[in-house]
Amino acid sequence: MIFVDTGAWIALTDASDALNAEAVAIYRHIVASRLQLLTTDYVLDETITRLRYDAGHSAALKFVDHVYAAQRKGVIQILHIDTGLFADAVVIFRKYADTVLSLTDCTSFAVCKRYGISSVFGFDRHYAMMSFSLLVAPQQNR
Repeated sequence: MIFVDTGAWIALTDASDALNAEAVAIYRHIVASRLQLLTTDYVLDETITRLRYDAGHSAALKFVDHVYAAQRKGVIQILHIDTGLFADAVVIFRKYADTVLSLTDCTSFAVCKRYGISSVFGFDRHYAMMSFSLLVAPQQNR
């Protein structure tokens, strides 16, 4: 299972994002490999909000429609942060007072730890700090 973070969703949705081409290549590889994706309601909230402010309302709605379609097809599972995961996230948030992490970041780390997820589709280097692996675009055959 692959955890999908906000940065990946933004890069996939916003063609003007500097990481768009890399995100598209990674996503195509994930889909071709039939890997299961997992994200959270907190990540989706963060993504929709950022898209609304940076790319516009229609881009945010297009993203929502895409996620729901992927969920209906069984490509992605959306996990809702419960009180236990929230409490785990607060522990992480407290522990890393010297690192700029959002509470959403900490909920994502808590989810990955709880569910034994080691691979993340995203671009936030804090995942590496927490011992998770960020996916990279597959090399093109030349």
